Amino acid sequence: MSQHHPAAAVRGWARTWSGPLTLRRRLVLSIVALAALLAIVIGALSVLVLQRVLEQQLDNQVQSSLGRFTNQLVPSGMSLGNDGGRGQLTNTIEVAATGSQQIQLRVSEDGPEVRIAKSIGDRLLTIPATGVDGTPTTINLGGSLGSYRAKASTLSINTGTGVATIHVVVALPRTSVTGPVAKLIASIAIIAAAGIAVSIFFALLTVQYALRPLQRMAETASRVAEMPLDRGEVALDARVPEEDIDTRTEVGRVGAAMNRMLGHVSHALTARQQSENKVRQFVADASHELRTPLASVRGYAELTRRMGKDLPEDVVYAMGRIESESVRMTSLVEELLLLARLDEGTDLIKKEVDLTRIVLDAVHDTGVQDSTHQFEVSVPEKPITLLGDPMRLHQVVANLLGNTRTHTPDGTEVWVTLERDDESHEAVVTVSDNGPGIDPAVMPVLFERFARADSSRSRKAGSTGLGLAIVQAVVNSHGGTVTASNGDPGAIFTVRLPLERAPQGQPVPLPAPEPVPAQ
Repeated sequence: MSQHHPAAAVRGWARTWSGPLTLRRRLVLSIVALAALLAIVIGALSVLVLQRVLEQQLDNQVQSSLGRFTNQLVPSGMSLGNDGGRGQLTNTIEVAATGSQQIQLRVSEDGPEVRIAKSIGDRLLTIPATGVDGTPTTINLGGSLGSYRAKASTLSINTGTGVATIHVVVALPRTSVTGPVAKLIASIAIIAAAGIAVSIFFALLTVQYALRPLQRMAETASRVAEMPLDRGEVALDARVPEEDIDTRTEVGRVGAAMNRMLGHVSHALTARQQSENKVRQFVADASHELRTPLASVRGYAELTRRMGKDLPEDVVYAMGRIESESVRMTSLVEELLLLARLDEGTDLIKKEVDLTRIVLDAVHDTGVQDSTHQFEVSVPEKPITLLGDPMRLHQVVANLLGNTRTHTPDGTEVWVTLERDDESHEAVVTVSDNGPGIDPAVMPVLFERFARADSSRSRKAGSTGLGLAIVQAVVNSHGGTVTASNGDPGAIFTVRLPLERAPQGQPVPLPAPEPVPAQ
């Protein structure tokens, strides 16, 4: 089992971030979102509590400062002298007003008072007086002063000539609240960012570890999907590992269900293969057994036809038809037997063959049999040799040419080319024509058994529908491929065969097939 490094997990997740919202991403996003929400809630509550405590402390300081200021005013009236601000905190603002008299001062860092603008004092004097238990008011004085917490009160002083009412206001800066709160917010932001980064890292590790069983199940499913389940004998031994089928977990139940499904599929494939083997064996046995009686029927029909001088013409004609149909049926039986043997892989005798000679001979033979089509062949000067069955490879080219003869009108030109593809190390045989082409609706089933393309290409002779199926079977048994497409105009068949053995020796020039005179 491969080990996943944490950094590799992070890089892999980052590379796939731009894709769809997968289960892994949803889980990671959920964990990170929960961590971020907790950090925000805890941080907000901490800030609110600290701000409340500091504001309460500031309000108490404002109350104490107001008491000290009024105590200084009672004996001295509106003449504080040099004692103004005594005992007060730095930056405390004190304002007192009665009639036309007004005192505005601010305690400096060195202790003595500093006179402030009358406009600031006027703004503070607008604050209504409250009782002993009254709550201070927040006011923004602007400029370099900023926000202050202020409380107002009134007191009566005997001035000698009478009793005077004095409006008194004391204000303290809110920096003792805003400063620590700002530092706390910055600290919480840094800690929250670090916590979210750590949560992302551990979320990736946790989700990666939790989803490994699903990943292994996906790998198992991918291996099964790559198997050719539609044909041949398939050993479906891919299973989910034992460690991933613990039914006490949700993922384990999925793994166990997947293994049961793969077991059912394996049994179904085995049954399918056994059925195909029985059918194939039946076709092979039936074809083999039918050859003898068909040969007898053909022989007796031919004998009767030749000896039928005294027979009526209709009987002679019937014997001729019996002979013709027995020949066609024998061809069908031979082709079925060949396909059955090719399916079993027992009909090929591979040896080093000259594919160039095979192509030339097949084209020449076809040209001799059919003078209604024009055949042209192109082969390289240097022979192309490979490992294969010469008789079956000859049949491939002959069947492709026969397919062209059957499904194209008279006068069609047919081009056969043989080339070497050095890049893929393959021999390429191409058979093309300028006929009507292949119906696109027939293209998907063109190489299936008993498939016919009569709707798109003129049919002038009988066809078993097995020629192209034999071509595909022979080519596949040689490890090659055959494809069909439409040109402009006509059809194009391309056969690619691997060059398992490189040609040796000097090139031998081969003659092209001689043109066949019209009959």
